[in-house]
Amino acid sequence: MNNPTHKDQVSPLRTQHGEIVYEMIGSTAEHGGVKQHSLAHIVIPTGKASLEHYHKISEETYYILRGSARMVLGGQVFSAAPSQVILIKPGQRHQIFNAGEEDLEFLAICAPAWRPEDSYNN
Repeated sequence: MNNPTHKDQVSPLRTQHGEIVYEMIGSTAEHGGVKQHSLAHIVIPTGKASLEHYHKISEETYYILRGSARMVLGGQVFSAAPSQVILIKPGQRHQIFNAGEEDLEFLAICAPAWRPEDSYNN
């Protein structure tokens, strides 16, 4: 990817449970093929949540852009607001919920780049 890419230029992945994922940079991104890290802009509508999951390889960081989140990380529950960052280490089970009245938006950065086969639900 040599040129700036806008979120609206990326085809979103809409999950069955309500997340809208724009993979901006990464190993499976439309504008990517990057292996060392990935960046996704994620939108979770009011009343929705991600699935509880973990990654065996990737470290992940969430940076909250907009809205109000409730996060479950390694069995602990806490709130997160815009401009806060959450570090998720490999093997830590995690789930994020929209806890507000507007869309929850955050960036998810993974190193190495997120790959579908590194997400585990059980």
